[in-house]
Amino acid sequence: MERSTRVSVFESDNPSEIQLVKSKLDDAQITNTVENGYLTFTTTPTATSLKVMVDLEDEKKAFEIIDAFLQQNEN
Repeated sequence: MERSTRVSVFESDNPSEIQLVKSKLDDAQITNTVENGYLTFTTTPTATSLKVMVDLEDEKKAFEIIDAFLQQNEN
């Protein structure tokens, strides 16, 4: 069974921003998943960081899409 390497292409603690990026990648037919990781400084989670993950071979294209999306939102 072939395993693909997954890489993080976008991180945010804003779920709506994550969802927008995810939908842009979906529109471009780039398979992606969202993972969350807790930043723990004590025994309880203090913040949730969400990551959009893609296959390594889709990384460059995903970054191009995300960059265009972020530039569009700055204006």
